[in-house]
Amino acid sequence: MLKAKELVKRFGEKTALDGLNTEIGRGCIYGLVGPNGSGKSTLMRLMCGVYRPDGGSITLEDEPIFENVAAKDRILYLGDDLYFPPKATVEDMARFYRGLYSGFSMETYHTLCGCFPLQTDQPLSTFSKGMRRQAALLAALCCHAEYLLLDEAFDGLDPVIRLMVKKLLAEEIAERETTVVISSHNLRELEDLCDQIGLLSAGKILFEKDLDALKLGFCRVQAAYDHPVNWEATGLTILDKKQRGKLVSLLVRGTAEATLPVLEAQRPLFAEALPMTLEEVFIGEMEAVGYDYSNILS
Repeated sequence: MLKAKELVKRFGEKTALDGLNTEIGRGCIYGLVGPNGSGKSTLMRLMCGVYRPDGGSITLEDEPIFENVAAKDRILYLGDDLYFPPKATVEDMARFYRGLYSGFSMETYHTLCGCFPLQTDQPLSTFSKGMRRQAALLAALCCHAEYLLLDEAFDGLDPVIRLMVKKLLAEEIAERETTVVISSHNLRELEDLCDQIGLLSAGKILFEKDLDALKLGFCRVQAAYDHPVNWEATGLTILDKKQRGKLVSLLVRGTAEATLPVLEAQRPLFAEALPMTLEEVFIGEMEAVGYDYSNILS
């Protein structure tokens, strides 16, 4: 388990993380979301031991990570801003990672070379942004680290490669109980992938929950009425309401099964439940605990 307790990190007078607390267990995909500058990359660099905490602690199985070689062998961090040595090729990077991580598999490397459409003997400096991201992911997946930290993992990837990478990550979790932490400021990118979501803002985790539990607590419904409706009298906990002419769309705390009969009792022209986006779920959760989501979500 990766665990942060009252974690603090400062850069001069700027406090990037301010008493952050979180626990990330084995065998899950944890989505770390938040706007640019919220501290996502800083947290991941603390998790992999690149940074030393200025306060609190960050541990792997209760052991400090900074300057802990055994812990670092179990954690791989792939940053948002990729760097490759001059003239390095994919083959060079494979040899480099093989020397760093005890779990590196050449068998996996050769298998993945058949999955990613890359010329492994060509300099990475000649690759496009998306191809460089593919090369980094290929090398990272070969290491079979127990904890895989991916900062903006899908940046620059086309839709086909994104789907393949998601499939490969799912296989890592199923076969090796790998824990994957993915940071993003894009909620829509993570909603079909993550088991758990944590929202980071101003150096703190505002809340974190299992994705299934989040979605069970809210529903999006719409209905059309040719007469006025007293919504306060319905007893529904309405978190967001949009109306255009006869059509009204509601974000409601509760299940669709419980909400639709209430709408039907108001004699609608029609009423239906709609699929919810992760952003809508977050809006509901944040309003429920008193946060102004318009200043947090990008």
